[in-house]
Amino acid sequence: MAPAKATNVVQLLLGSTALWLSQLGAGTVAASKSVTAHLAAKWPETPLLLEASEFMAEESNEKFWQFLETVQELAIYKQTESDYSYYNLILKKAGQFLDNLHINLLKFAFSIRAYSPAIQMFQQIAADEPPPDGCNAFVVIHKKHTCKINEIKKLLKKAASRTRPYLFKGDHKFPTNKENLPVVILYAEMGTRTFSAFHKVLSAKAQNEEILYVLRHYIQKPSSRKMYLSGYGVELAIKSTEYTALDDTQVTTVTNTTVEDETEANEVQGFLFGKLKS
Repeated sequence: MAPAKATNVVQLLLGSTALWLSQLGAGTVAASKSVTAHLAAKWPETPLLLEASEFMAEESNEKFWQFLETVQELAIYKQTESDYSYYNLILKKAGQFLDNLHINLLKFAFSIRAYSPAIQMFQQIAADEPPPDGCNAFVVIHKKHTCKINEIKKLLKKAASRTRPYLFKGDHKFPTNKENLPVVILYAEMGTRTFSAFHKVLSAKAQNEEILYVLRHYIQKPSSRKMYLSGYGVELAIKSTEYTALDDTQVTTVTNTTVEDETEANEVQGFLFGKLKS
């Protein structure tokens, strides 16, 4: 009987200890309070494919156009693949032109969305044109707009008589030996079929040194998701708005006494140096 009683006592003690620990843990969780903050940009989420192209452009203009040739219609897979699979597909395409170190840098750039502002910059430039209604992509030839490929030849005929457009430092120029050519600026989303159709025509003309081909990113239907940013510090300052009644009588008395002491200390043989200084 003694061993059985001892076993019951041990089980009772273990059960009480487990109950006490569970209550302690629950109390700790209830007492702890945390605040989670998300920092969202003013523009919507930008495609990773376009951000990857900007990473390539920072490496070199040649790598940018080489990467572009391999992803002309890559955005089609975004509709059938998961976000993670599409992300890996972009990295695989980029891996054709980058070593492992630069691939890791590209992953880091994706994580902090380092090149999203550059995409939004081009989007804002396109909005200032403004783009023709209902066009997934369009070209601007010396202030003339069109979203029809068969009209490009017509607009090029009198392009020299119109004002030459201003080109920005971040513009992507198709490699060519001549600069004094009619400028054709394509606003399109890389990886789409519409972009691919325009690119084939414009790149052929650029290789024949008929035009100066410039590409600017343009997303006709921006994402509905917010652009969340990471790598930034957020400070949450909480101020108490409760009214607290304080007796300031003692504080005033001490202040007055201090002023009198300072006045007396400034008096030397009848001269008030405090007043002389003022």
